[in-house]
Amino acid sequence: MNLHQFRFVQEAVRRNLNLTEAAKALHTSQPGVSKAIIELEEELGVEIFARHGKRLKRVTEPGQHVLRSIELILREVGNLKRIGEQYSAQDSGTLSIATTHTQARYVLPVPVAKLREAYPKVNISLHQGSPAQVARMLIEEVAEIGIATESLVDYPDLVTLPCYEWQHVLVVPSGHPLARKERVTLEDIAAEPLVTYHPSFTGRTRIDHAFAARKLTPRIVLEAIDSDVIKTYVRLGLGIGIVAEMAVRDESAAADLVVRPLGPLVGQNVARVAFKRGAYLRQFVIRFAELLSDRLDRNLIAKALAGHGSDYDL
Repeated sequence: MNLHQFRFVQEAVRRNLNLTEAAKALHTSQPGVSKAIIELEEELGVEIFARHGKRLKRVTEPGQHVLRSIELILREVGNLKRIGEQYSAQDSGTLSIATTHTQARYVLPVPVAKLREAYPKVNISLHQGSPAQVARMLIEEVAEIGIATESLVDYPDLVTLPCYEWQHVLVVPSGHPLARKERVTLEDIAAEPLVTYHPSFTGRTRIDHAFAARKLTPRIVLEAIDSDVIKTYVRLGLGIGIVAEMAVRDESAAADLVVRPLGPLVGQNVARVAFKRGAYLRQFVIRFAELLSDRLDRNLIAKALAGHGSDYDL
């Protein structure tokens, strides 16, 4: 048996048992993938996949155990490569970050700049997506570190740590009637056309729960993943907007928008930093995590990765 066979099996599962897609992802031929998997099954003496003709239909029960072992083996192979990179080039390499648009646009610029100052030979690769896509990129080792608000805690393959708290805010045009109210209610917001985030981004779940708890149905006229897009449509008069507070830090001096905090109405959100469980982290990855929050340090991260506790309070 060899690592190629392990990678073929793993990629076949990732591609929903489509060997043609698995072969494309691995830059090889479909017959080669099929032959390698069959040879591994023959060597192990078990069927990893149940088949209908030549097509893979499902993972067998022994196949599930084989897959778990393959995951462990390939993860440790990846760790070996990173250890080699770490000690052959202590201060260079590529830091791959998976994150959402809001984090990339409003939170990460300062930590990224500080990391580049400390490690000028380190290149930064930003991968943006939904929180679910951030989790998937970490699990598939496209990225080494992930930052998002929603759903990262739902993945057992990830170790997550709370990074910082933030709240949503209401943004309204300066001439809007709500701009004259110091305390806006959810009832006030529900009576207006609303522009806010897509359901899978930037704490939208918390917004929905807050309205549902008051038995209110907001009139959402536009959903977006980009805070700047939301502010643009509010300025155009499409409606009032709800965005993350970090998206309006530069709006305090703007004369055309008024900002009202919604923390007491909607609640606080927690941005989390995540790593793949069992991963070996290079020194500049740990340093970048420390730059994200003064609550994070290498000892805390090491304890979390070692499995000492599943969560830590802010």
